Amino acid sequence: MTEPRRALIVIDVQQEYFDGILQIQAPPREKTLANVVTALDAAEEHQLPVVVVQHQLPEGAPIFAVGSDSWSLHPEIEKRLQPSWKRVTKHKGSVFAGTDVAAWLAEQGVDTVTLVGYMTNNCDLATAVGAEEVGLAAEVLSDASGAIHLANEIGKVSADVLHQSLLVLLHSNFAAVATTRDWVHALVAGEVLPKSDLGTSAMQGRAAFAG
Repeated sequence: MTEPRRALIVIDVQQEYFDGILQIQAPPREKTLANVVTALDAAEEHQLPVVVVQHQLPEGAPIFAVGSDSWSLHPEIEKRLQPSWKRVTKHKGSVFAGTDVAAWLAEQGVDTVTLVGYMTNNCDLATAVGAEEVGLAAEVLSDASGAIHLANEIGKVSADVLHQSLLVLLHSNFAAVATTRDWVHALVAGEVLPKSDLGTSAMQGRAAFAG
């Protein structure tokens, strides 16, 4: 199998997810941040293209207002920024919506994007789905991303259940899901991460809940 031509996309590792109303609740945010940094270090060592993304809303917005603390990158990311990395702001869920990221990745010869950052239940999901539309394979690092508790008129779901459920969903069709450690091993070996498919996941799901 052909070696993947990867790029690492660091999605919205911003202070809002550490200090704001959208604080990541599962997995523990400091552990996920450490894994984001590990992925960045591996990407730099292996000279992968890197995209660093910030969600941005107008001044005065309750979250991600441009120039606010909520909008700022986490210091662990800020201090590692490199001139060769592409920086982009977005105002929609997918990294590809309304940006030139897909075109830039094409210029780098990338065919596979590895997604880290926040949130599993919003921008990670949207970007993984959006990758299919622009012809890119996607990978999501399960321990370098995270979710929040949600409740609304439809019901409620805890962050850990939401995170795990979305990883199962993504792995069934849209993205290969792996730990940061397994991804680094695949990167070093030049290997493709294994991914399930909808039919296989459906059959295994039916067997898992039989009876």
